[in-house]
Amino acid sequence: MVFVALLAAWAVLGSDARAQAAAMLGALLLAPVLLLADIWHSPQLHLVHRHPLLAVIGGLLALALVATVAYLIVRYPPLLAILTVVALPFRVPIQAGGTTSNLLVPLYLVVAAGALAYVYTLLRSDAGSPHRRQPTWIERLLALYVVLYAVQSIYSSDFEKALQQMVFFYVPFSLLFCLLRQIDWTPRLIRNCFFVLIGLAVLFTAVGFVEYETKTLFLNPKLVAANDVHAYFTVNSVFFDPDIFGRFLALVMISVAAILLYRSERREIIGATLILAVLWGGLVLTLSRSSLGALLVGLAVLAALRWKAWPVVAVGVVVVAVGGAALAISPKTFGLNQGLNGASSGRAGLVSGGFDLFRSRPVWGYGAGSFVHEYRRQHPGSSQTLSASHTIPITIAAEQGLIGEGVYAALVLVSLLGLLRGARATPARAAVGAAFAALVFHTMLYADFLEDPSTWALLGIGIALAAGERAAARDAARARVARLAAAA
Repeated sequence: MVFVALLAAWAVLGSDARAQAAAMLGALLLAPVLLLADIWHSPQLHLVHRHPLLAVIGGLLALALVATVAYLIVRYPPLLAILTVVALPFRVPIQAGGTTSNLLVPLYLVVAAGALAYVYTLLRSDAGSPHRRQPTWIERLLALYVVLYAVQSIYSSDFEKALQQMVFFYVPFSLLFCLLRQIDWTPRLIRNCFFVLIGLAVLFTAVGFVEYETKTLFLNPKLVAANDVHAYFTVNSVFFDPDIFGRFLALVMISVAAILLYRSERREIIGATLILAVLWGGLVLTLSRSSLGALLVGLAVLAALRWKAWPVVAVGVVVVAVGGAALAISPKTFGLNQGLNGASSGRAGLVSGGFDLFRSRPVWGYGAGSFVHEYRRQHPGSSQTLSASHTIPITIAAEQGLIGEGVYAALVLVSLLGLLRGARATPARAAVGAAFAALVFHTMLYADFLEDPSTWALLGIGIALAAGERAAARDAARARVARLAAAA
């Protein structure tokens, strides 16, 4: 597992294109092998043991599909960006290690095809020495965190969970980051991806409206049971969790809001306003308070980038003051009469339990992926549905101690600075920076930071856009020098 993490880290950091391609290919091949070795005797592979020929045929068909998509990406490279945007939201429930995980199977297909296309294009290229680039601090910290997580899984009390985190999230998302970072994000490609994203968001919102109208859900039996016993009805559309659906809508709404702030054509402003109204309706029906808060944070960052920071801070202070007054006047309306733990649906207890775990092992923690196991061990009477942490800093502190917490804090700070610096001039960079800030806030109340592909996608696209602007500025400077020399 540490070796696979090192390959993923080398793919992120590699300045030599050919060495980076070799690391990507190695991680792509070894991660599934690592997973199969772990679950080989589990009930999930019962069909494989009983019917190996069918398993081989299924594997060959999957490889053929990956090869076909890779061929299309080689013929039309911008297709990788569009396919990534399409695949990002879709999750498929799959059992692994005795638990059911909602995995991004379509995205895994796109990542595998994109990596193969990249390797093939590089091998076919007749160019001389590969282009070398110096990694940014964002990339260094991403690679460090992936390797550190693998190392801290060695002493974890739930190694299987850590392994699943690595092969399902960190390794494929590292490759996704590398692929998106290398794309030439032209204005046309950004516009096409933007339209695809809006189309998906409107479609998913329409599904949510149908759920609310018919009082039926497509996924998540636990949510169905919760809706049966409450006066309200929460929708989740095609997502398993309403909070994930709300997070997706909030990020899309921030990108649409960037159009309102940066464009002046009446048709675009009217269209963006209508889209925001539709998506707002879907977001309200999720009843996701964390997503509503993330939307406010993203809009505040976007406004600060477009205008000035101090008016935004002043408005934010007023909003917080009004909210505090509303809570004081009517605590029952917001559930505070049940106490902080009741109002937060049990998450306050998770935070205090996470602090207890951190105090027990403050330096190195209980090991990667161990929060659920250790929390249930120390709180045997806790609910099975409320043992996973919903606050990323608390999770990392309990699992990885101050070592992991320091790397995480540095990654968040450096990423925010890197994405927001110079983002004021262009709507694409402003939208990416504001969306990342909103996502970071959402992880404070829900979880899934580096376990969410949106994090890696925003970082990869943001780095690519910033690098493109720097290259354009250098070319413009060289052109000016050339003109001055010619004039002289």
